[in-house]
Amino acid sequence: MPKLPKPRGPLSELLFDALVEPPHAVRVREPGDDEDLQLSLYVLYELHYRSFDGVADGWEWEPSVLALRARLEADFEAALRAEVGPLEADGAVPELLEQALAAGDGPPLSRYLECQASAEQFREFVVHRSAYQLKEADPHSWAIPRLAGAPKVALVEIQSDEYGGGRPERQHARLFADTMQALGLDATYGAYLDRIPGVTLATVNLMSLCGLHRRLRGAIVGHLAALEMDSTLPNRRYGNGLRRLGLEAATEFYDEHVEADAVHEALAANDLAAAFAAAEPELAGDVVFGARAMVKLDTALATHIMDRWARGESSLREPLPRGELRLRAS
Repeated sequence: MPKLPKPRGPLSELLFDALVEPPHAVRVREPGDDEDLQLSLYVLYELHYRSFDGVADGWEWEPSVLALRARLEADFEAALRAEVGPLEADGAVPELLEQALAAGDGPPLSRYLECQASAEQFREFVVHRSAYQLKEADPHSWAIPRLAGAPKVALVEIQSDEYGGGRPERQHARLFADTMQALGLDATYGAYLDRIPGVTLATVNLMSLCGLHRRLRGAIVGHLAALEMDSTLPNRRYGNGLRRLGLEAATEFYDEHVEADAVHEALAANDLAAAFAAAEPELAGDVVFGARAMVKLDTALATHIMDRWARGESSLREPLPRGELRLRAS
């Protein structure tokens, strides 16, 4: 289990102090800023995943902690819905998802990584992504018992590939850990949480928010569909960028996604998202919301990273120590 991170404000300080004690009622405190909110929410969600060293399992369902999480979720969701704006769910769902993806106006991060990024910048990018990739597919798996019929079958088919198709060494989270090690990074789950900014944690919190609430099952379907539909080209660019830097040993995770997600793209758009909207048409708007919210948060993250790099600064809260890079596959 990872260690609890350092607090980033009054709320996370109160929460983390409480979590190292036996479960008890926690008084509510307002977050100091978005860093404080996103880290607190991320830690609260982690109680439902792998939790933290020294934190009792009983905290997962402690009523006051759930009430605190609900307050933070309400603020987070309200801000997302305001940012996303009015939803138009008229039309074929695959086309609506394509429109949501096309509306993203962030800087060309994947193109920069392919053509210009240094090895140290690539390492930073991988640390950002580790907040999700080391538990890849888990947030979307919450939706499996909440779906039925064809959408459930499509989701399970996608998730089976994400978890390695029966081969533990082929789990995508395991392949990402291999990439981290090839880049001289610590692949331990949660090792970089103190360095990962709130703008990154928000992208993962969105998945947990939608995955853990049955009422948002349409949104988690839309999120996964958009993620799969927009995966092949960026991952090809990431692999190309690593090869440009002579880091072939770090490419397998990205090459796997180029192949797998080319298959998943149509499956997610049609057999999952479109079939779900046909079965539950009243939730078609939430499918679009999940996709558009993903695009908004990914755009904010790409903007943050590129702005910091343009100023010659680290995109993380603390710069990484230099690591030993593996220049070829072992």
